[in-house]
Amino acid sequence: MQIQINRVFIVLISIALIFLSIPKTHAQSISLAGKWRFKIDAKDEGIKGKWYSSVLPESVNLPGSMAENLKGDDITLKTKWTGSIYDSSYFFHPRLEKYRKPGNLKIPFWLTPAKHYTGAAWYQKAIEIPTNWKGKRLVLSLEYPHSETRVWIDDIEIGTQFTFVVAQNFELPPNLKAGKHTITLLIDNRIKAINVGQDSHSLTDHTQGNWNGVVGKMELLAGSPVYFDDIQVYPDLKNKSARVKIQLKANANQSSTGKITLSASSFNTKNILQVKPVTAVYQIRNGEGSLEINLPMGNKIATWDEFDPALYRLTATLNSKDGKKDEKKIQFGMREFKAVGRTFEINGRPVFLRGTVNNCEFPLTGYPSMDVAAWLRIFKISKAHGLNHMRFHSFCPPEAAFIAADQIGFYLQPEGPSWANHGSSIGDGKPIDQFIYDETNRMAKSYGNYASFCMMAYGNEPRGRQVEYLTKFNNYWKAKDSRRLYTGASVGGSWPVIPNNEFMVRAGARGLDWGRKPESISTYAKQIEQFTVPFVAHEMGQYCAFPNFDEIKKYTGVYRAKNFEMFQEDLKDHDMADQGHNLLMASGKLQALCYKNEIEKALRTPNYNGYQLLSLNDYPGQGTALVGVLDAFWDEKGYINAKAFKRFSNSTVPLLKVSKFVFTNNEILAAAVEVAHFGKAPIENAKLSWTLKDESGTNVAKGSFDPKTLAITNCITIGEIKFPLNSITKATKLKLEVTIDGTEFANDWSFWVYPAQLPAVKTDVYYCTSLDDKAQSVLAGGGNVFLNAAGKVVKGKEVVQTFLPVFWNTSWFKMRPPHTLGILCDPKHAAFKNFPTDFHSDMQWWEIVNKSQVMNLEDFPSGFKPIIQPIDTWFLNRRLALVFEAKVGKGKLVVSSANLSPDLKDSPAAQQLYFSLQQYMISDQFNPKYEVAFNTVKDIFESPSKIQFDTFTKDSPDELKPKPKTN
Repeated sequence: MQIQINRVFIVLISIALIFLSIPKTHAQSISLAGKWRFKIDAKDEGIKGKWYSSVLPESVNLPGSMAENLKGDDITLKTKWTGSIYDSSYFFHPRLEKYRKPGNLKIPFWLTPAKHYTGAAWYQKAIEIPTNWKGKRLVLSLEYPHSETRVWIDDIEIGTQFTFVVAQNFELPPNLKAGKHTITLLIDNRIKAINVGQDSHSLTDHTQGNWNGVVGKMELLAGSPVYFDDIQVYPDLKNKSARVKIQLKANANQSSTGKITLSASSFNTKNILQVKPVTAVYQIRNGEGSLEINLPMGNKIATWDEFDPALYRLTATLNSKDGKKDEKKIQFGMREFKAVGRTFEINGRPVFLRGTVNNCEFPLTGYPSMDVAAWLRIFKISKAHGLNHMRFHSFCPPEAAFIAADQIGFYLQPEGPSWANHGSSIGDGKPIDQFIYDETNRMAKSYGNYASFCMMAYGNEPRGRQVEYLTKFNNYWKAKDSRRLYTGASVGGSWPVIPNNEFMVRAGARGLDWGRKPESISTYAKQIEQFTVPFVAHEMGQYCAFPNFDEIKKYTGVYRAKNFEMFQEDLKDHDMADQGHNLLMASGKLQALCYKNEIEKALRTPNYNGYQLLSLNDYPGQGTALVGVLDAFWDEKGYINAKAFKRFSNSTVPLLKVSKFVFTNNEILAAAVEVAHFGKAPIENAKLSWTLKDESGTNVAKGSFDPKTLAITNCITIGEIKFPLNSITKATKLKLEVTIDGTEFANDWSFWVYPAQLPAVKTDVYYCTSLDDKAQSVLAGGGNVFLNAAGKVVKGKEVVQTFLPVFWNTSWFKMRPPHTLGILCDPKHAAFKNFPTDFHSDMQWWEIVNKSQVMNLEDFPSGFKPIIQPIDTWFLNRRLALVFEAKVGKGKLVVSSANLSPDLKDSPAAQQLYFSLQQYMISDQFNPKYEVAFNTVKDIFESPSKIQFDTFTKDSPDELKPKPKTN
């Protein structure tokens, strides 16, 4: 009962916040939510047949989409999706034939909606205009139709609007009589003359889906015929004032004079600040008028930022001389978000953007959440992970997102609704060129007062005459509205640089150079030295984890995770049904390790100003991109929690500069400590301390540094740690933790120490590099064989393994390497008695795993599990091995496709693993569970894999195409 009461209380509070926060006009309203009559117009017959004059035969519930109402077409192989597909193997490969059959249709590219439809659809509702609305201005307001809407009232056509970014408001005839009327909507979600790009997140099936319907507020509004058309508030912190620009309108081109009063007060601060009202005279001629009013905010102002998101509510009241009245309430924050040289500043203080990309993943509805509470949840989860920023990839979120971001203190980069590529382009004289201006103007008018609206771009990675077009786009917006910063587009590293960007969102300065030994010294300084404005990493990360099959049951809405079902069934077909969870957890641990090291590299780079992860949560489209540490529902997957993630992605992060993570005990662990601090204020006399512990939690060493004031910047040098490792006599894992005493800020790193000299192992195990006659003879005679098969693998040769996991996913990038997601092993296995390891990849595995061949065990007995199992891409689910053991003939065999041998002087981890395997093979515990025929093992080095990948297509994503020439 208590839980229910608390939930009710939370809901009531959320509703109250919504009503307190949204801009309000002085108007009466009638909700149009509920049952609407409906009919699909697949053949475009409705206009000619005057369906607006007829009674439509079916019904749907609005707000909602056609798919939610189970209207539209069934999903088939011939469904005409809105979105690119680069891996056509699903449609042709015999292995996948069973997933193409009716009744078992499972597509791997994205989630599967209940129904699919692109085209015209008609919606109709009877309404009644109250008698007391006579003389009022009447507006039909539809929030988030998708996407072109044509409106009739009775037999009178009102107009057509097409937008992805704001509510569509239709003026009804001023002489509309009281009584019953019929509203008819014709909504069309096809791509027509204005082509924003089929992969744009504003409409693509990769993300929200190209749905048809209306999903936000639907209402009739009655207000004053003399009214506020637009109010924009421009904060001026230096002069402690706000410049208020007002656009006025009057119905029927009337003229009007009177007074406007502006008042304001803070509403979410500890002490409410009242602003002295200001009154000014207005004049409207021929239906339009404008004025600008300076509003002094008082000697004491509350500023808005991520730490103190103070907000004001402006109330504008219009009183005409002839008695007409209008009122509008505006939420705004006193803040200045600027680029000063190569640094972002919020209210004069440096800020580092720790961001994620929102790709419009809403798997229960298929469209963005329209309520504030849902967006508060998303931003709170992001903040719990240490983030302060969100980019919206080629779409603009609904107003609820801005309201929530304002309340919680989150910096937003909404974009025009376009990824003008893959069938579209900008700057080529197409209708989209003007549409981008129209859409961004609509965004600025509707959302421009929200403090969180700090940045804007046209959209994502365009094609066409982009330099010329986006340079003009930037100039237009810089001249028009200084409240935010502008960048032409968010782009990959091969896109041309737009010279007048106020900040850069680019790839190129991201990723981990782990083709070489992992370290934490390198930076991205060289990659960004050309830029003179703030740099933000575009779509950082993109490290994949294995699918979470427990997630399937969460899809209770309009979508089903048929892609996950397909991958799960395919895993079962490859005899690994029982390993799904373990593969997720092991790959997830490697994913988290990669995110930690890439974020830390960004934080220690001078003049680096932020990153935008792609993404904190999974992206269910573009082949199923499982790049998030959270699932598509923003829930944790189980291998890292928010608290652990925040340690390396926070406003303040201790950093460690070290040349490697694997040592021998004749070396000194030498590391330099730094801090990146972008908090609310400098930390005076900060004291940092460190501890070095073994796996039992026992302190091996500890120390502290002299107190130091931490300015708001990065690359703050703290001091050196030096610890001789000669007291460590056996293979040991250590954890070094650095903390800022008395704060939440702490970070840690793992190290491995191995004996520089290992004792010789007396053994009769036959070591070989091929299954030669002697190996066969030893096995036939009951002896033991260790086969170092490095470089000899044929069955599995096509699988490219690096230490880093799959990027984005192998389907979208046509099986671009790497193909694996780390390793899975059992740390309790006796083979690892002398090789400390967890069940997943970690730094000590780099020299063993990176660029090592893997073996495809497709012909091995059912249930066979290797000692070390590389995790394959989930599109192929091959049963792989790096090291396995088996009974062969009367003997016992261990095979390694990693280079493990007696002579590994420069590879201490590989040397230690080989030593551990040797000790295992001479012990009583060496007793492989499975028998495998000699020829089955030998075939790994003779025959290729039976199933090979073929895309069956000639196209490719932009990242794989030749770099475009700079215009």
